Amino acid sequence: MSMRIAQVAPLAESVPPLLYGGTERIVSYLTEELVNLGHDVTLYASGDSQTRANLVAGCPRALWRDPDIRETLPHQVRLLELVARDMEKFDVIHFHCDYVHFPLVRRDRCRSLTTMHGWMHAPDLQPILDEYRELPLVSISDDQRRPVPHANWQATVYHGLPPDLFAFHAKPQGYLAFLGRLSPEKRVDRAIEIACQAGMPLKIAAKIYPEEREYFKEKIMPLLEASKSLVDYTGEITDSEKNEFLGGASALLFPIEWPEPFGLVMIEALACGTPVIAWRRGSVPEVLNDGETGYIVDDIGEAVAAVHRVACLSRQRCRRAFEERFSAKRMARDYLEVYQRLTLH
Repeated sequence: MSMRIAQVAPLAESVPPLLYGGTERIVSYLTEELVNLGHDVTLYASGDSQTRANLVAGCPRALWRDPDIRETLPHQVRLLELVARDMEKFDVIHFHCDYVHFPLVRRDRCRSLTTMHGWMHAPDLQPILDEYRELPLVSISDDQRRPVPHANWQATVYHGLPPDLFAFHAKPQGYLAFLGRLSPEKRVDRAIEIACQAGMPLKIAAKIYPEEREYFKEKIMPLLEASKSLVDYTGEITDSEKNEFLGGASALLFPIEWPEPFGLVMIEALACGTPVIAWRRGSVPEVLNDGETGYIVDDIGEAVAAVHRVACLSRQRCRRAFEERFSAKRMARDYLEVYQRLTLH
């Protein structure tokens, strides 16, 4: 049965984003797959978003890319007003913008669902989740729930990608890859050390946020200079560039130092057939099958040893794991199950 579904995205980036942007990317994949499945979908997002759903623009273009914008919250609040005007049109409204909409949906009693995309910092979030205990939530990994286990969790829905977004690469080109943000918790310094100890080239493609430029200048630039014969930093890359970047790698390094809620880049690598070497933090043990789609490690020594063993892993098995567990269709169907449960109450 066809449903009338609203997807409400953050306005910071377009849907999908041109470059870096995990949440908006997932909102795009989910929206387009729901359209593919025959549902009537409306997307509330920035005006430069690209979608086959009905687009309601909360601002002309992505806020992070508008030089005149200083604060994002006023625009997100206005977007909620646009949603409020249309509430009666939908069977369910799916929010991806944290908790700013909680007072609205409580008072209008609409059927809503909120996917929490970020790290659940209990001192900040426990009070508001206690206050709005009736509002249904979805986690993107089971580990994400640990700081606030008694919130109103309805399901864990792992992220998914369109199967044709990344091509399978059977033969790697003999380098390691690091893709993401150059922030302290992503630990690109570990990736550089692993590559140097393993004696394998490392390619880094990463975004630097303004607040992290000092960290990059003081901590990472000296490492890049010292290892420039082995390490290549290229900055942000597009989706098409990402396909070749990840597909050519012998392994993706994911040496995180924080409880990663999901880690989209891991399944992007698997879609290319590229195994992942990752620290045992956050969602990693849920996403990877240790010894099959990568290696889960606890220190630099284990990571270096994993680099030397990674050629033993089947790249076909990595791609197959992606197709079986992390497709956009599986993600959309998981969400549809939650939507249908909500509409029965």
